[in-house]
Amino acid sequence: MNPIERIIPAREPVYLDGPKPRINEFIFAWDVFKQFIKGFRTLHFLDPCITVFGSARFTQDHPYYIAAREFGKQIAALGFTTMTGGGPGIMEAANRGAFENNGTSVGCNIQLPFEQHPNPYMHKWITFNYFFIRKVMLVKYSYAFIIMPGGFGTMDELFETLTLAQTKVINNFPIVLFGKEYYTPLMLAIDTMIDKGTISAADKKMFLLTDDIGEAMQFIQSYIKQNYLVKPRKRLWWLFEKR
Repeated sequence: MNPIERIIPAREPVYLDGPKPRINEFIFAWDVFKQFIKGFRTLHFLDPCITVFGSARFTQDHPYYIAAREFGKQIAALGFTTMTGGGPGIMEAANRGAFENNGTSVGCNIQLPFEQHPNPYMHKWITFNYFFIRKVMLVKYSYAFIIMPGGFGTMDELFETLTLAQTKVINNFPIVLFGKEYYTPLMLAIDTMIDKGTISAADKKMFLLTDDIGEAMQFIQSYIKQNYLVKPRKRLWWLFEKR
């Protein structure tokens, strides 16, 4: 039997490698703190964002890439910033749709040995060393989430976002799952969770499953209009925040 090859190796297994000497733990904590502060300072003055999650592996002729590109265009038309994980595939497509249609396009990239390189359709991006910091940033600045088909990383982002909404850690922002055929097996699994009592039937109402980009954008637009008044953030000279 051939040995199993790791698909996405971590940059360093630092935060999953058990106890270390105290100085190493302090250095790790300091590195995490610095990355959080850098992320906050880089992204604080963005216009309100809509985050698009999805696979890094779809090419530009794939229907899901084409759909994600249209989502970026529609987000730009709505006046929101398109935020993604900053890589190729679905992320590139959404950034590209916004970039090519006079919208603001940003990304929170992750440093990996392969696959995850910044796409060329971003006005601003930041690269993180740790997935958990990146996920905080992708959620923190967004008023809605569009989850395109994807793999383990996309499912991680989807379920973390749903968990945060379910437990009221974040507001019940619009969450759109795009691709009915792709997500049918997941819907069956969610129905099983409801049947077994591990989640409630109401939890399934936290998201919209659709194949219609217009329906998705209307769902997002209606929620934001009803629940939020968007205000610009003030820049503070004493924090060296540029105008």
